[in-house]
Amino acid sequence: MDRFKEIEAFVLAMEHGSLAAAALHAGITPVMMGRRIDALERRLGTQLIHRSTRRLALTEQGAGFLDECRVLLAQWSTAEATVSAQKHRASGHLVVSAPAAFGRLHVAPHASAFLKANPEVRLSFNLTDRVVDLVREGYDLGLRIGGAIDPNFVAIHLASNQRVVCGTPAYFRRHGKPKTLDDLKAHNCLAFNLQGGQQRGWYFQQGGKTVTVRVEGNLDCNDGELLHRWVSEGMGLGWRSTWEIQAQLQRGELITVLDDFALPAYDILAVYPQQRHLPAKVRFFIDHLKKVYARPGYWLKDTP
Repeated sequence: MDRFKEIEAFVLAMEHGSLAAAALHAGITPVMMGRRIDALERRLGTQLIHRSTRRLALTEQGAGFLDECRVLLAQWSTAEATVSAQKHRASGHLVVSAPAAFGRLHVAPHASAFLKANPEVRLSFNLTDRVVDLVREGYDLGLRIGGAIDPNFVAIHLASNQRVVCGTPAYFRRHGKPKTLDDLKAHNCLAFNLQGGQQRGWYFQQGGKTVTVRVEGNLDCNDGELLHRWVSEGMGLGWRSTWEIQAQLQRGELITVLDDFALPAYDILAVYPQQRHLPAKVRFFIDHLKKVYARPGYWLKDTP
């Protein structure tokens, strides 16, 4: 039998003066109340209560034990209240991983407002284009842009993204616009080279299937922001994300091409390991980003 219930039964019986009154308060039968006290006495090897048909009286051992039990139950109630309150208040160390450029533009800038609203949180970012192992490397949360998600993880939609081929108006005046995927062979395509990356090809849809087009150019690197800068300077074509270039598209500084071949939009996700009770610090940070990204015109700004 549950030790806590045994102790609670003992305290309730003495506070209410009878097994019947204590049982009514606890929502159980008087017989069950008596069994719990009996079990407590057997486990302790001593009698705590003298019971008669008219009243309950503490033994000498019971009197001392009752005081200790009251303190224990009070401490238990305080502990429960503290843990319960944490569901509504974020605290502790929150460790977040995000893709490098996306993290710098659309995650880290929102840390100040989050910490102002949640002053008991300490926030750490690791901005990297490497896909980290959240569990083994000790992350509470990872932000992912597309890609397969481990079934042991929970993925929350934050926003949508699409990969598009783009360049500056000046570049297209000099070199013309590609009309077909084969036309990319005649263009200077600036590719991302981390772990093979875009050097393996750019992905499109054609005839209902996903196709890969190998591209070539005179520049490649492992830094998305540098590639973005080169494309913005008119040095070549880029296969960029709309979260990165939407404001420039709106102003006409960049132009997309081959839109009919672009893959469908996909999710920007907040990912965390499955767990029975999600810590408030994780839940609150996800909600914070969702609200920021949902603001009208957010993605049309150069800086958040």
